[in-house]
Amino acid sequence: MELRLTEIFFSLQGEARTVGCPTVFVRLTGCPQRCVWCDTEYAFSGGEKWSLAAILEEVGRHGARYVTVTGGEPLAQPHCLTLLGALCDAGYQVSLETGGAMDIAGVDERVSVVMDLKAPGSAEQHNNRLENIPLLRPHHQVKFVLADRRDYDWARFMLDQHNLAERVSDVLFSPVQGQLAPGQLADWIIEDRLPVRFQLQLHKLLWDDARGR
Repeated sequence: MELRLTEIFFSLQGEARTVGCPTVFVRLTGCPQRCVWCDTEYAFSGGEKWSLAAILEEVGRHGARYVTVTGGEPLAQPHCLTLLGALCDAGYQVSLETGGAMDIAGVDERVSVVMDLKAPGSAEQHNNRLENIPLLRPHHQVKFVLADRRDYDWARFMLDQHNLAERVSDVLFSPVQGQLAPGQLADWIIEDRLPVRFQLQLHKLLWDDARGR
């Protein structure tokens, strides 16, 4: 069994619930979505084939507690589900970053799913798989990346419509870098008293979005 990987690297988690924690990132190659603000286009193609054993060996070499499987869109590769289970079996705290267009039903229950819901400004709203929402669990997370007020109002509607704050541990609101001022988004959240977590991507603040950091 092989998976196509763009990279494996050790860094600090830049977002979500474990932000700031030393983490191994396993970035799988390929993605069926084309968000207009994507910051990992280099993972759309290319990469190298890795065996499951080689991936586990490389992850173990870093001695980290946390592992994040990301992409691209990791669930676009069927063997991703096997990888997630194997990482959990090895004792890691595993998270999966998924764009929300792929079925999460087969994801190991031990994994913390961090699922995007794509706002209108992403040009991928039509690919949101809303059937995933009933599958979300209390240890999962939902992420909204927002470019403007229209995106924010849509996210606020989705938050209420699907009772997301009660369904998952964290609902994450992030501004698109260079399009929505972080302070503006923070002000809207405070004004509306939303039960969400505002976040900036730590890795961009520390390393200016350098690849492999």
